[in-house]
Amino acid sequence: MKTQPAQLPQLLKKSLAPVYLISGDEPLLVQESCDEVRAAAKQAGFHDRLTFHADHQFDWSVIGEEFGSLSLFAEKRRIEIHLPTGKLGDGRAVLERILQQPPEDIILLLISTRLDAAETKRKWYKELQNKGVHVPIWPVDGDKFSGWLQQRAKSRGLQLTRGALDILTDRLEGNLLAASQELDRLALFGGDKTIDEEVIEQAVQDSSRFNGFELVSELLAGHAPHARKMIGVLKQEGENPLGLLAVLTRDLHLTMELSAAIARRDAPSGFLKQRGVFQPQRARTIEQAARRLARPQLHKALELCSNIDRATKGFDPLSPWDYLEDMATHLSLRT
Repeated sequence: MKTQPAQLPQLLKKSLAPVYLISGDEPLLVQESCDEVRAAAKQAGFHDRLTFHADHQFDWSVIGEEFGSLSLFAEKRRIEIHLPTGKLGDGRAVLERILQQPPEDIILLLISTRLDAAETKRKWYKELQNKGVHVPIWPVDGDKFSGWLQQRAKSRGLQLTRGALDILTDRLEGNLLAASQELDRLALFGGDKTIDEEVIEQAVQDSSRFNGFELVSELLAGHAPHARKMIGVLKQEGENPLGLLAVLTRDLHLTMELSAAIARRDAPSGFLKQRGVFQPQRARTIEQAARRLARPQLHKALELCSNIDRATKGFDPLSPWDYLEDMATHLSLRT
């Protein structure tokens, strides 16, 4: 079945499905829905977890073997598979076999970017609809972002004045991940007080010289020397690469989609507004990247994102910052 993110908690309380698919291009909302599934599974005794990243080199037979083997001491397991491109390739046949008769001691969590229409017509997806739950995550429309932001603030015990809400709405331009991080910072500054314009300005003055969102812009613009400098600063400041990676992956997918739209002679400005990109500077950066970078170059950049993700989680001998420096070089190349 297919359900909305807001309905997922209630479904999880009723019963657990053998498989969940969380898909979309809003990293924050995808992560939160995944966390809800994880929490419900752990409460039901599914404590053991295996995580896989299904990039182009992934061997899907490993998944088949995991589902075909008996877990040690009959422990319940969670198997999570990240689909960085939303394409399953050889995994389609594996999932079809698994979904025909899902084991009772395993919960499968598929975490994907937004699926294209072709993928949702395949047999594996129809089997998933019958046996499991699909939670598609859609961007918050631009005209609804202000309300989303106000509601998000209230959920954290913050009260925003009208002026403060207007400033944040204009600055964040529909970026949910940035909004979540900004509200975390404002909670530290404001405490239990009402958040007004003065509190916001104080928080801005205290912010780091460089941040992850500026780095993503520099990477997409191909400014390798400055991007490497920013990478060094963020590394020294102890920045978490996962937050940066979520924004970078989202904008790379958006750049690839815009590249295809431009090839169809669609208007870039209209396309970007439909996808919730209203900030002029961000829109220019993405449009310029879409015109400058070739599709193979963008596919390779997404593969590097998978490497960064693995390295951040300790599955790669290299540091995620090493791969980010490779990303700076790769996106600066002219093809």
